[in-house]
Amino acid sequence: LERYTLELPAGKLDDPKEEGIVCAARELEEETGYRSDKLEWLITLRTTVAFCDEAIDIFVAHNLIPSHQHLDEDEVINVERWSVEDLQQLIYTGKMTDAKTVAAIMAYAAKYGK
Repeated sequence: LERYTLELPAGKLDDPKEEGIVCAARELEEETGYRSDKLEWLITLRTTVAFCDEAIDIFVAHNLIPSHQHLDEDEVINVERWSVEDLQQLIYTGKMTDAKTVAAIMAYAAKYGK
């Protein structure tokens, strides 16, 4: 996109047989430098149903444990702390447009009342 974006950590399965929760745990640590002692499935998204069969599983990471980022050579990721309300405001004003992140924030807010 040639610009910075605010989005959730995400990544691709290393193998088609890899479980989504294993991928989520790996990507969480690689991109954020945190681990979790409990990942909970939140929702599964179908990104473009008329075009492809891609599915994205979204998990909530509970009880974050500081670790270390393991970024690729070309990655620049700054981890930021936001309130759910502030993130929703970014959505409502059109400043946050990453579909998986928008869906995850709204599902999280609906489920946890935040």
